[in-house]
Amino acid sequence: MNYEIKVIDSKNLTRQVAVVIGTRPGIVMFAPIIKALAGNQVPYFIIHSGQHYSPNMDSQFFQDLELPEPHFRLDGVAEKKTHGAQTAAMLEGIEAILMRERPRLVLVGGDANTNLAGALAARKLHIQVGHVEAGERSYDWRMPEEHNRVIIDHISEYLFTTNDKGKNQLEREAVQGTIFVTGNPIVDASLQHLHLTQARSHVLQDLGVKPQQYALLTTHREENVDFPDRLQGILQGVAGAGEALGLPVIFLAHPRTLKRLEEFHLKEWAAGLEGFRITKAVGYLDFLNLLAHTRLVFTDSGGVQQEACIHRVPAVTLRENTEWVETLEQGANRLAGTDPERIRQAAREAHESPCNWPVPFGDGTTGTQIALITKQILES
Repeated sequence: MNYEIKVIDSKNLTRQVAVVIGTRPGIVMFAPIIKALAGNQVPYFIIHSGQHYSPNMDSQFFQDLELPEPHFRLDGVAEKKTHGAQTAAMLEGIEAILMRERPRLVLVGGDANTNLAGALAARKLHIQVGHVEAGERSYDWRMPEEHNRVIIDHISEYLFTTNDKGKNQLEREAVQGTIFVTGNPIVDASLQHLHLTQARSHVLQDLGVKPQQYALLTTHREENVDFPDRLQGILQGVAGAGEALGLPVIFLAHPRTLKRLEEFHLKEWAAGLEGFRITKAVGYLDFLNLLAHTRLVFTDSGGVQQEACIHRVPAVTLRENTEWVETLEQGANRLAGTDPERIRQAAREAHESPCNWPVPFGDGTTGTQIALITKQILES
């Protein structure tokens, strides 16, 4: 590899698109786009940044979603413990692949460190960047995801927004790129993959729960789980809400959260909460099956807020803000923070409200729209 080259002349770029993924939510988001690129004969290759990676889980993940294996995969990234070290490793690795393959366009999606690294690597090499799920804002600068999404939007040539809210935000910020309102591929992915759960997921039977007769909890954001008082407040509030509503709580504990429970000496206490069941995080199809059939979900994940809205499951968000304000406006979601009483009150309101809201994220054709726009870009 000739590392003396710092930029690539546009005449030397190849007619192909690089799809950069590296987190499990990002893989889910890009699944319908990858399938649509293939279906529309758009030349592409996949770079897996290695941000979320374990050999067994990762291989199963791609099999479950019926996706091809990545053409390139970075090693050792998941072991990096800081944002700087992780982003630097991904930036260096992705840059080396882009210098060799020289695609005309790099697609990134969302707000993880993977996407920032992919966008920066392309930008520095003078390769065009397309950002899927552009224009979303939480306005919470404690969140590394907020830094990432703002930076990516301002260095992208093409911005694919979920709806007019994102378009209007980008126009207020006077971004340089071209904006396309395409909807969000999470709708395509969630609806397509729910069909796969019917044949491949038996998680409700395995956990001994029935549809609409349990609540679900996920929490992983560092501003929540890295502080013992906030983590304890979440668990106390959710367990209390479940007990009051007569719903056992299935807590799908992220590895990061399990580690913090042990470090904060909260694991035994949490396991003793009434009606509260801690289990390890499950694969995507099992998760989707659980989410689609729960009565109520508690989460700090942006993706789970979206998917709950898509499947008309009321959500209580364990944050003070959300980038998905549409879910609040439609009555699909409520902000509760980490205070136990606020969580219980939000759960009561969500449980009592009708679940007939319109889905504000598109009509399930986003993957095809982005693939066709990408094809036009490559042919221009």
